[in-house]
Amino acid sequence: MPDRFDQHAVRHRMKLLRSDGDVTLYANRDDVPCPACGEAFGRILLTERREHSFDLADADRLCVAREPDRLVVCTHD
Repeated sequence: MPDRFDQHAVRHRMKLLRSDGDVTLYANRDDVPCPACGEAFGRILLTERREHSFDLADADRLCVAREPDRLVVCTHD
């Protein structure tokens, strides 16, 4: 896996759901692989916040990848 998930390289394969500066949320439209496990994710959250809470009502599995300046969280359906 690469050291950093490059959302700009796969932006055309995802749908932007929310972006507020330090938190970005995308839906996967084209089987983009999870940076933690390599399987296609459902949604990916990129956050630069130190703390973050998650509502996981519709996720079967959660993967987390730590990068130097952000946290990458993927949900799997």
